[in-house]
Amino acid sequence: MVQTNSKQEIKGDLNYDTKVIQKIIGIALSDVKGLLTVNGGFFSNLADKIVNNDDVTSGVNVEVGKKQVAVDIEIVAEYGIQISKLYDQIKQKIHDKVKEMTDLDTVEVNVTVVDIKTKEQHEKDSVSLQDKITGTAQDAKEKIGGQVDKVQDKVEDKKEAKARVN
Repeated sequence: MVQTNSKQEIKGDLNYDTKVIQKIIGIALSDVKGLLTVNGGFFSNLADKIVNNDDVTSGVNVEVGKKQVAVDIEIVAEYGIQISKLYDQIKQKIHDKVKEMTDLDTVEVNVTVVDIKTKEQHEKDSVSLQDKITGTAQDAKEKIGGQVDKVQDKVEDKKEAKARVN
């Protein structure tokens, strides 16, 4: 077995697609107290209302360089919280998670608060059309199932009555 003491340098670059950084940020922000949602704008919100959307990258805009990241997000904050403290938490969370996972420095985090809501308002507003249709379909299925049971009971009663007559 031959051993050599010289180390060969392997060349190459490590790059991150913007979607990767957006996803890191979206997941990192998912448990920030007082942050109800990251807002993707009118059309994104419209799409979210029609179909359940678990896309954590929605509303997270990033510029990714070789060593640095800049972030722009629009948020909906919870009514009653101190928004400046929420902003500090968001900046710190983004910086820490991006650094931990990519070794990139977050040099800028711009947050625009586009709305404030109570948790109750947010939950009510978050019910999508898909959820409403699914709920309605489930209700209809249960009602139809109940009607089918009634019909089957009537048929059984008629069979039993007919059998007694014969």
